[in-house]
Amino acid sequence: MKKIYYPGKPFPIGATWDGNGVNFAIFSENASKIELCLFGSAADEVESEKIDLDERTGHIWHIYIPDLKPGQQYGYRVSGPYEPENGHRFNSNKLLLDPYAKAISGTIDWNNALFGYEVGNEQEDVSFSETDSAPFMTRSVVIDPGFDWENDKPPNIAYYNTIIYEAHVKGFTKLNPEIPEEIRGTYTAMGHPATIDYLKNLGITAIELMPVHYFLNDGDLKQKGLSNYWGYNTLGFFAPYAGYSVPSALANHQVNEFKNMVKQLHKAGVEVILDVVYNHTAEGNQLGPTLSFKGIDNAAYYRLTEDNNRFYMDYTGTGNTLNANLPNVLRLIMDSLRYWILEMHVDGFRFDLAATLARELHDVNQLSAFFDIVHQDPVISQVKLIAEPWDIGEGGYQVGKFPAGWGEWNGKYRDSVRDYWNGTEGMLGEFANRITGSADLYGDYRRPTASINFITAHDGFTLTDLVSYIEKHNEANGEDNHDGESHNRSSNYGVEGPTDDPMIVEIRNRQKRNFLATLFLSQGVPMLLAGDEIGRTQRGNNNSYCQDNEISWVDWEKADKDLLEFTRKLIHLRRNHAAFSRKNWFRGEPIKGKGIEDITWFQPNGSKMTPEHWDQNFAKSIAVFLNGQGLHAVNSEGEKVVDDNFYIIFNASDQAIDYKLPGEDYAKDWRIIFDTARYNQEEGKQLYKAAEKIKIDGRSVILLQHQLIKNGHKKHE
Repeated sequence: MKKIYYPGKPFPIGATWDGNGVNFAIFSENASKIELCLFGSAADEVESEKIDLDERTGHIWHIYIPDLKPGQQYGYRVSGPYEPENGHRFNSNKLLLDPYAKAISGTIDWNNALFGYEVGNEQEDVSFSETDSAPFMTRSVVIDPGFDWENDKPPNIAYYNTIIYEAHVKGFTKLNPEIPEEIRGTYTAMGHPATIDYLKNLGITAIELMPVHYFLNDGDLKQKGLSNYWGYNTLGFFAPYAGYSVPSALANHQVNEFKNMVKQLHKAGVEVILDVVYNHTAEGNQLGPTLSFKGIDNAAYYRLTEDNNRFYMDYTGTGNTLNANLPNVLRLIMDSLRYWILEMHVDGFRFDLAATLARELHDVNQLSAFFDIVHQDPVISQVKLIAEPWDIGEGGYQVGKFPAGWGEWNGKYRDSVRDYWNGTEGMLGEFANRITGSADLYGDYRRPTASINFITAHDGFTLTDLVSYIEKHNEANGEDNHDGESHNRSSNYGVEGPTDDPMIVEIRNRQKRNFLATLFLSQGVPMLLAGDEIGRTQRGNNNSYCQDNEISWVDWEKADKDLLEFTRKLIHLRRNHAAFSRKNWFRGEPIKGKGIEDITWFQPNGSKMTPEHWDQNFAKSIAVFLNGQGLHAVNSEGEKVVDDNFYIIFNASDQAIDYKLPGEDYAKDWRIIFDTARYNQEEGKQLYKAAEKIKIDGRSVILLQHQLIKNGHKKHE
């Protein structure tokens, strides 16, 4: 009996099951014909049925098919001109993934049939391939959106109380002995009690997951025996990556498994932030495969060069750039963001190469359509939005230039803190700016929490490698060690790589504590790279994007328990004291009725810093007084937020220095909370009087506290 088809509706775009059938809708401005391809089973190499989409509303083609159910696999074939020089690459021989697919089955089997042109032809991409790609292509899958969220509510943690932990779903859980082996490396493992207990004990409030949107493992990496481990190669902006899902024949399993992970983390009060890649796709440049956007409407999705539309503008280093100036691309991005918030319950996003999204024509524009749409959206504007504020194009370094409402990975903070602890001269002013929130970057219209502070991230050395290697060691990547950053602002203290020399080991361990102490005592939002707290190493590889193995995975068996405990104490110290997580900027003015400024900088002799002292290039040590009465903030009940006074001494010199503490106007007595040179001493037992001298060893941080609040601190909620 012949199937009955109905016209369907243009919205929502994608495949939508309503309990009785499925509505299919897909955008293409320049296509002449679109065919919906249905597959009878997952084992089918070719479609069992092709159906013309005869209805078109604007540029959206649509159809409704009764009786189709979740689990139905499908794809599209799109016809139109094949004119690469004019930007058109339609080829109906290629099965195409739905850009709005909520689930994607299987993986791509790399074959020349996936390319719209004849691979090896002397005309390259101007040639035309007549080979059917369906046997080698992954499929879109219809899902049932139903899920028991059990009244899940987002933790809604304020930025100033946020501690971010950047982690990889597989790498974080793959070797964890406390997680059942059969689920390691999956979303289920990330939501496992062992993972959650670890995060809670450490003090983490938000886990920032490296890309989980459906991505491709590049064909050339596969030939080398490598893979795209990091996942910055997105093809499906609505579907969770199936490779992080426990194997199952159920169509909805990968979606529901992700949702359950989020639900479990939320129950523990941990937010989920996704690292998202809307700046490019996995289809590459003119020589890349035709898998989705390129075959659906190349000219309507990508930025093409003005003088010859055969080629792509590449601000990302991946071969192509999505054109966020076009309404349909903006709609795709916004629909994707809303979907992950409303349907998958995530709490925020970190935008990879975010400057690309703000490029209008060629320049990065603070007032671009992308920002305008985000700011007015009642859903997207309410979650955490974090930019990687650069791309590889000209003028792409935009640290400090994103609009209000955005946080930024503060690359200047990372560089400054690394340089300071490496003993670089002339760093005092820069270092002071960075650890107090980078007011020079964000002070005009944002707060200190706009600065996402980090020492290390997935891209670059781990913390242990930062103090163990001067040179990168990326030979395993198969690019003759030419890939990755060459200027790492790192040090090995005399030996490249591992060593048994006790003096070098001690210096390295102390420097790790110095970096961590600086991070968690700085104003702004700290971000910790997963595994840094237990001494994870990548053996000097600073670009492990293709290393899905022990180079990248967290090695729990070799965890540095002392470093873990030190990090845990730092994080909980920060969370217990509003002095280190201010809502508002320092003013440098005396507090009314107190006569003491909210922040004061001191020299070793106990006198205040003056402008000429900041210009002493040889100086490598500094002390800062934080006034617990000068937080300039109230809590949700309108009560003034107050805290204890703190005094921090930073010494990046390799020589010990005697520091004279401030006079009684600042505090009558001080007790040491920690000393990174003597991290295992009994906490809080050593007391000092006002104006007393205290010795600070070379390369160390000392934190002192003067208790003001006797009955518990009034903290930010």
